[in-house]
Amino acid sequence: MKRKYYGAKGVASLDDRNLSLRFDLTRGENKWIRDITESVGVFNRDEINIAEELAIDNIEKGAAGSEYQFILCENGSDIIGYTCYGYTRGTKDSYDLFWIVVRGGLRDMGIGKKLIAETEKVILEQGGKKLYVETSSKKSYYNSRQFYLKRGYMEEAVFKDFYDDGDDKIVYRKNLK
Repeated sequence: MKRKYYGAKGVASLDDRNLSLRFDLTRGENKWIRDITESVGVFNRDEINIAEELAIDNIEKGAAGSEYQFILCENGSDIIGYTCYGYTRGTKDSYDLFWIVVRGGLRDMGIGKKLIAETEKVILEQGGKKLYVETSSKKSYYNSRQFYLKRGYMEEAVFKDFYDDGDDKIVYRKNLK
């Protein structure tokens, strides 16, 4: 099925048959990560900068040397979504999902589902058994919270007023099988 979206090279067609996953970032793709993260419209400047910093760390150290692993979803040569995850040091088998982002305008097309499923699969292959996700309690994050709950994540903890007054940090956990 083809759908139109605005990509890096202008208006493009999203073709489900043309989606692919990739596990390595290459030099300069930190700008794609920044662009995709900005396109969502809910992340603040600091969050966008952090996403790009994690991508730079991965590019500079290589996937084997970085604590931040990426899975990219591409439509042809356009990166349209990504996850960033990593092993939680000091634990036996816990991982953190730092980011799952799908380009603005492409939500509800199955891209996030594809990315999270592959991320969970890779973590299992690496010996991970628990995946933790942190998110905000703000209304603009409602769909994200529902996304996790629909995929079997359980609310593990709430840190009141963590990000700001009235903006709690919610931690979800999923036991991977």
